[in-house]
Amino acid sequence: MEHETCLLQSDELYKYILETNVYPHEPEPLKEIRALTASQPLFFMGTSPDAGQMMEMLLKLTGAKKTIEVGVYTGYSLLLTALTIPEDGKIVAIDINREYYEIGRPVIEKAGVEHKIDFIESDAITALDKLLEDHDNEGSFDYVFVDADKTNYLNYHERLLKLVKVNGVIVYDNTLWYGSVAKSENSVPEILKEGRISILKFNKALVDDPQVKISMAPLGDGITICRRV
Repeated sequence: MEHETCLLQSDELYKYILETNVYPHEPEPLKEIRALTASQPLFFMGTSPDAGQMMEMLLKLTGAKKTIEVGVYTGYSLLLTALTIPEDGKIVAIDINREYYEIGRPVIEKAGVEHKIDFIESDAITALDKLLEDHDNEGSFDYVFVDADKTNYLNYHERLLKLVKVNGVIVYDNTLWYGSVAKSENSVPEILKEGRISILKFNKALVDDPQVKISMAPLGDGITICRRV
């Protein structure tokens, strides 16, 4: 046999990973914001805690201090980043909808890390272009997490490569798009089709991009970790 199939062959195995490895080390503020998010109609937009655990490790390994978050929702990954980076670290957090951010904001305030966050209510392309207007921002960011509209991932990537320093990390969420990337188009639910096409195009572009080294991890809905070279 040339390769093994994915180890996560059952919900029970995923539950085992969460209960034995992830939840015991998940800070209380993250548990709280995860519980808040679970009660929302769009709860599935929240960052999965196992992906969050990987992101925390990446933040620590890279010594990230200056970061960007494209797509905030209720703020699970934003809070995780704020808890992980140094006291004088900064996060430029971009989301088109402040209303969702306000759901998690009281937890962020209580955790004492809101001062690290610069929240910008805007579409991401406009906000990233504005950051690029200040040439001091070019090549200055250590880490980026992207979880926003999938149709613009390539547009974000083009801009983020200018903002992230060499050896900086960009993490893209949902790069397996509910498993639809490996299915035939006619078997994919209509609601996933547009995103699937965008993600397939994006994944192919990353493979062909000489500016990054990549690793796709089957955590959550798939995360692709890019290191700028």
